[in-house]
Amino acid sequence: MDDRLAGVFARHGRERSDLIPILQDVQGELGYLPREAMLSIAKRLRIPASSVHGIATFYAQFYLQPRGRHRLLVCRGTACHVRGGREIRDSVVRKLGIKEGETTPDLLFSFETVACLGTCALAPVQVIDDEYYGRMTPERVGGVLDGYIERESRAGGADRVD
Repeated sequence: MDDRLAGVFARHGRERSDLIPILQDVQGELGYLPREAMLSIAKRLRIPASSVHGIATFYAQFYLQPRGRHRLLVCRGTACHVRGGREIRDSVVRKLGIKEGETTPDLLFSFETVACLGTCALAPVQVIDDEYYGRMTPERVGGVLDGYIERESRAGGADRVD
């Protein structure tokens, strides 16, 4: 693990104040913060591993598990909720077989809900990566997800998720 982090460590100092930038760079390099990486960071900065873990779990930007290639967000704001956001969320859960905060076993999708996406006029809204899908219906959820799954299959990415 230390070999994979050598480039990150070379760009930063050894002070406790370097912790967050190091965590950001390690996650950028590996896609998440594995336990071994956090232990290496603690050793490098000469701080307790519990301090590294505490910072990594405090900030929502850090992930301790591998993330999917596609980040799927479903809005749970008031406008989306009133217009069927819960049903959109439930459709995603059924289609992908994962709950909020989880990643599909094939690492294709990571699924989260968010307080508001700021696109209330399009409610209910889901976002995949940076693509917004407005006025979603439970029926459309499967079709949108199937499009991503099909593209990944053609590109040799992931297995089909039913």
